[in-house]
Amino acid sequence: MTTKTSSPEKRKWYQIQWFQPQDTPRERKLINKLDLLIVPYAFLAYWVKYMDQSNLNNAYVAGLKEDLGFQGNELVQLQTMYIIGAVLGQIPFMFLFTYVPMHWVIPFLDVAWGIFTLLQYRVTGFAELAAYRFLVGWFEAAFFPAMHYIFGAWYRSDEIARRGGVFYLGLTLGTLTAGLIQAGASQRLEGVKGLAGWRWMYIICALITIPIGIIGYFVLPGTPDRPNGLLLSEEDVAVAKERLQRDGHVTEGKFSWKGLAKIAKTWHFWGLILFDVLFWNGSINTSTGGYLLWIKSLGRFSKARVNELGTISPALGIFYTVAICFASDLVLGPAWAITVAHVWNIIGLIIQVIWEVPEGALWFSFMTTYSAVAMSSVLYGWVNSQLKAAPAERAFTLVLINTVAQSTTAWTPLLVFKTVEGPRFTKGYSFVLANAVCLIGMAHVLRIYLAKKE
Repeated sequence: MTTKTSSPEKRKWYQIQWFQPQDTPRERKLINKLDLLIVPYAFLAYWVKYMDQSNLNNAYVAGLKEDLGFQGNELVQLQTMYIIGAVLGQIPFMFLFTYVPMHWVIPFLDVAWGIFTLLQYRVTGFAELAAYRFLVGWFEAAFFPAMHYIFGAWYRSDEIARRGGVFYLGLTLGTLTAGLIQAGASQRLEGVKGLAGWRWMYIICALITIPIGIIGYFVLPGTPDRPNGLLLSEEDVAVAKERLQRDGHVTEGKFSWKGLAKIAKTWHFWGLILFDVLFWNGSINTSTGGYLLWIKSLGRFSKARVNELGTISPALGIFYTVAICFASDLVLGPAWAITVAHVWNIIGLIIQVIWEVPEGALWFSFMTTYSAVAMSSVLYGWVNSQLKAAPAERAFTLVLINTVAQSTTAWTPLLVFKTVEGPRFTKGYSFVLANAVCLIGMAHVLRIYLAKKE
């Protein structure tokens, strides 16, 4: 006997509402509870993750380069060490997501990367800093797919993108905050206790990160098959399972090699990997430091002012992320939301490839940069919804596509974003432009395939 699944009713674009008509009062109460537990913590933890990831670029233009005697491509090499750690650190979690309670895993990772963020304040050379960057990447590795696994465990496919969008605001806000912290440290803490301003930035970032990690154990609800008993009653879990099963979700299942072989035989699995590779490489312009290096190259701003100006682009990314993720859920659908985001990204990239344009045009081009990552939660929400019937396959796929795609960015910046070629990265911006164009095409290939399949 098969269970009839319910699908969200079609609405006009102006009929925006948080719940679906078929949600019962008890289910709406549960959804609100989950929203209050999951979304704020996901946002805060992703905020500190990106603050701790991107603060290297801010430190580099605030005196780290000179203090440690860097002369060549050390910046891009340090970025690569982080990525290698982030790629290798994800591999164990392809198996662990369905075995270990998520409200234990995520807080542990958060506290661990906070500790290695703190240790960066004491570095004296490249090798030591590279080791710390690797370990920060290792412990940050599984956080993003882990949070999307939790979203997919509690929410229907039509509910994920806008919640994931709020979560993803942490990326742009984290990058923005790192710049403001570095600007403040350069202005007010330079030389205090004998430490440079960029060293104080690492201390401040760690003091923010570690408490948020500890809080996670007390606020994350886990997953329906391994819930956090401190927060959810048996009735809450039963209601959650019932509403998801009504929509075709399976709430229990463990990883197996047989399941892995089954996934690997499907062409859309490989299509999702290619899709994610295009996304990661179509958005590496957000993490290579090109904007900050360009502002510094103008030669008319102090260290603090360079970092303050560097926050404008990620600040605009907050607007891009909200707009794209809500539009995906409520108006456009995933493929067209991705298209809108990357058309805006492409406009900026074309200007950066040309480069010999008025200075105002370059300012504008860097303001489009964070539209590239605004659709990340749309993409991973799309993957979640396609694998709702198999938790183990969903966990494996979320981690593997993220691992493979991110691994490609361990070497592509070394080829096309060499620090010594900055701030005019002609090869880099051309490469990102090509990936962004292909990403749009791939989104519509997937859209057409899924429409025919359904």
